[in-house]
Amino acid sequence: MDQILMDFPHEFETQRLHIRLPLPGDGKKVYQAIQASLHEIKPWLPFAQHDQTEEETEVNIRHAHINFLKREDLRMLGFHKETGELVCSTGLHRMNWDVPKFEIGYWVDSRYSGKGYTTEAVDGLTRFAFRELHAKRVEIRCDAINHRSRAIPAKLNFQLEGILRNEDVSVDGLEVRDTCIYAKVKT
Repeated sequence: MDQILMDFPHEFETQRLHIRLPLPGDGKKVYQAIQASLHEIKPWLPFAQHDQTEEETEVNIRHAHINFLKREDLRMLGFHKETGELVCSTGLHRMNWDVPKFEIGYWVDSRYSGKGYTTEAVDGLTRFAFRELHAKRVEIRCDAINHRSRAIPAKLNFQLEGILRNEDVSVDGLEVRDTCIYAKVKT
């Protein structure tokens, strides 16, 4: 079956979060979260390397919405269930629908950092991938020196399958970096 015909929920809830696909109009909240978090995310994320306007962020959100519907990339946003505030961005990326397998990416609004929200979102997304998308493999890849990012798969009992040495370049292009590959599999 062509993945574009796959029907699955576009949202789910965890204990504290409502996690859903990006919708037109979400750009303002995402822009505000990026601005509040720039210092923490800039060392790790390519999109944080250049200034973007609120309008450019909205355009990006609308592309993410379309890509979700086309099943090409499944970005999701995590909102606090009580306040409705954007807490984090996550998603299932670099998918191979034939397996099926997915890679989880994530970043948190710094105003919510250190409170377990990202771990909660990633745990929920992992369960979503196995339950709703029938994943056989879920991966998390991160820079070996990004200790905060590495702590999340470790807390969630992902297995560190290996460290690819000199596998990538830092987002500023100045250093060669190692990449950690964590995974959960379903047999």
